[in-house]
Amino acid sequence: MAVDGQAGTGSGEPESSDSLRTFGAVVQALREFNGLSREEFGGLVGFSKHTVASVELGRRMPDVDFVEAAERALGNTGALRRAVEHLVRQPGLAAWFRRWASMEKLAITLYTYECRMIPGLLQTEAYARQLFVDELPPLNDEQIESNWAARVERQKLLRDRPNTAFGFIIEEHVLLRQTGGKQVSLGTIAHLLNLSELRNIEIQIMPLVRKAHAGLHGSMQLLETPKHKWSAYMEAPETGHLVSDPKAISVLQQRYARMRSQALSIEDSVGLLHRMRGNL
Repeated sequence: MAVDGQAGTGSGEPESSDSLRTFGAVVQALREFNGLSREEFGGLVGFSKHTVASVELGRRMPDVDFVEAAERALGNTGALRRAVEHLVRQPGLAAWFRRWASMEKLAITLYTYECRMIPGLLQTEAYARQLFVDELPPLNDEQIESNWAARVERQKLLRDRPNTAFGFIIEEHVLLRQTGGKQVSLGTIAHLLNLSELRNIEIQIMPLVRKAHAGLHGSMQLLETPKHKWSAYMEAPETGHLVSDPKAISVLQQRYARMRSQALSIEDSVGLLHRMRGNL
C-alpha cells in the first residue's frame, strides 16, 4: 500500500518521461494543425508561450486547467483528457498521486482531512521512515531514500508558498497511536506545534470522542487553483481518485466545513498538543 501518495519504487528528482514527451508531441501536433503559434495558443489557454513550450517538450506536467483549456482551443476531441491519465513523471510518488502533487505546487488553498496518519506534508523524517519501513511488500533502502526525498520536496510548499492557505484536520487517535514509538511521537507533536505558528497553516484536532462527525466517509483533500477552481483528491489502498465535478466538490466542501466546526478550535488544538506532549 502506498502511504499518502508515496510509491514503493523509483528514485531521483522529477524528470521528463516518454509519456510526457508523447503528450507534448500530441499538443504540438494539434496546435500546428490548427495553425497556431505557441504565443497564439498560449493566449487562448491562458498560459505563457514558455509554459506551452515546456509542456510540448515534455518538461512540465500539465495541470487540469491547461488540459481543459487546450481541449477547448483544439477542437474538444477528448484526446488530451484521455492521454493525461497515463502521464508519468515524479519518482517516489505513486502514479495515481502525481497529478495531484503537480496541482499542489500551484494551489492557493489546500485543505486536508486525515484519519489514518499524520498528513505527508506534516510528517517528520522519523515518522515518515517508520511508515516506509512498515510498507508491504517491503521496500529496499534505495526506495526508502527515494520516498523520503520526494516527501521532503513536497513539504517545501509549506514555507515556499507563504500566500497559500493550508488547513489540516487530524484525528486525535492518529497521535495517540504513537507510530514509531514515544520519541517519534514527541518529535511529531513538536513539529506540529512549530508549524502551527506559521500564519498560512491552520491545524485542528478532531477529538477522540465526538457524537457527530461529518468525516466518516474517510480522508480527503480539497484544493483551489489560482483561477479559483476547486478539485478534490481521495486515496485508498493502491489507488487514488481525483475529483473535478462541481457537484461532488460541493458535497466535499460541505463536509469539510462541517468538520472544521466539529473539530477543536485552532487554539484548543494547540492546547491539546501541549497536553499530549506533557503526558508522553
